[in-house]
This record gives sequence, structure tokens and C-alpha cells, in this order.
Amino acid sequence: MTGALDLPHLKSWIGKTRSVTDTITPRLAASLAAILDEPADLAEGDPAPAGIHWCLSPDIAPMSGLGADGHPARGGFLPPVPLPRRMWAGGRLRFHGNFRVGERIRRDSTIKDVEAKEGRSGALCFVTVAHEYHGEAGLVLGEEHDIVYREITPTVLPEPPAAPARGEIRAGIEATPVLLARYSAVTFNGHRIHYDRDYTRDVELYPGLIVHGPLQATYLLRMARDTFGAMPARFDFRGRSPLFDGQTFSLEARRVGDDRLALWAAAQNGVVTLEAEAWRRA
Repeated sequence: MTGALDLPHLKSWIGKTRSVTDTITPRLAASLAAILDEPADLAEGDPAPAGIHWCLSPDIAPMSGLGADGHPARGGFLPPVPLPRRMWAGGRLRFHGNFRVGERIRRDSTIKDVEAKEGRSGALCFVTVAHEYHGEAGLVLGEEHDIVYREITPTVLPEPPAAPARGEIRAGIEATPVLLARYSAVTFNGHRIHYDRDYTRDVELYPGLIVHGPLQATYLLRMARDTFGAMPARFDFRGRSPLFDGQTFSLEARRVGDDRLALWAAAQNGVVTLEAEAWRRA
């Protein structure tokens, strides 16, 4: 029940700030490019791969500072929500420039909101974090990141659609454990649902390893960039259903006028797992 959450205490985190810096090194950019099956011979000054910002300034906690799920223990920058399952719910990106290899990036973060809701599976707590990424020439990206916390219950998957949606622009990605492990490595993400099958099945009650939400969003962001010929000015995305390893998932896009795209990732059975919209102009 949401009443079991000490919401006033959790809301006291609203307004908390943090500033961290990192560098888009050629090795970091090349690593992400290789995961995306792109040419990895990147040098300083080259455009960085789409989604590089999710590889920057990860929380680096010692092994003794990790929780049972592999995430850093709660109660630092993020509020200590006492619900065991943490998920990436979605986000909103506003691009003001381009990330480049070799650039030093400062990320300024603020806890924007904390809200509790009651879902079909029990209590939910949503935490929204606002990030600003500043490069040498100023603001490159504004991001709002939605995190949801919930109880661990058996996963009820949606029924496959009778006629899966198909886009004008399509691609397929093989969701292998190696892909998930490499993306976890380049983002320094210790969450065990992406690589520890026994934990994922026995503790979090999922039937398979989970494909990262940001990885799916990265593929769709790249699809928007390639379709527009430049990084979109605006990109919004939201998780719809878990996506598991051991299958080929699809990336789909259709044009909505000249300056907008509707995009989605879908499991092999046609269930939409992440949906997005991209705008060429703000």
C-alpha cells in the first residue's frame, strides 16, 4: 500500500542536487560504437555515438556499498524508497548540441519530483531526476529521467497482438546475453537482472534476462538521428513491457509529418516494450 511509504520523508529529497564530470574518451565512445555494431575507429572531435550520455558519470560504489540487486545502496543522492524492484520507466531528452569524442562533460542533476501511486501489483513510487549535460560550448542536453520502484511480484506479460504493428523503417536486434553484458559494462551498471539469470528468475521473478531500457532507447534514438540526418531536437520515450534475452526484437518507426517520428521496440511476439517520439525541431 502507498500508505506504507513515508512520502513526506521521501519528498524531502526534492531539490537535492549533484554535479559530476566525465570525459567522452575515444575508448568509451569506441566501446559503445562496437556494441551498436558501428565503426569503432573514433578519434577526438568525432561525433559520439547516440546514447553516449547514458555511459557518462555512472555511480561508482565499492563492492561493499552495493545492495542485493547490484545497485549502489539507497539513500545517497536518490531517496531511499523501500520498495525492492527498481526500473527505468522512461525519459525526455532535449538536445541543444552534439556530444563529441574527447569532450569533458559536466552533468548537473536535481531531484525534481517524488510521487506515490497504487498499481495493479501494489505500491509504486516514481522519482523524476532532471539532468543537464554541459560541454565546452555550453548546454548539450537536458534530460528528465523517470525511475519507478515497486514490489516484486510474478511478471504478468501482455498478450501478443493478433497483428503486430509494423513501421516504415525497421531493423532487428538479437538480444544475446553478450549484448546485455557489454552494455552493462560500458554503462557500469551492476543491476543483476541484466546478467545474473538465477537471480533474475528466483528473486525478481522474471522469466529471462532483461534488455536495458536505455539500450532500447539508444537504438531508437539512433534510428531517429539516421532518419532525420541529425540528432532530433526532442526525444521522449516510455517503457511499456519487459524485454527478455534469447530473441530477436524489432525496432520500428513511422513518419508523422515531415518533422516527427513515432518509434517503438517490440519483442519477437509483437508486444511493444518501449515506445518513443522524436521531433526534428523543438
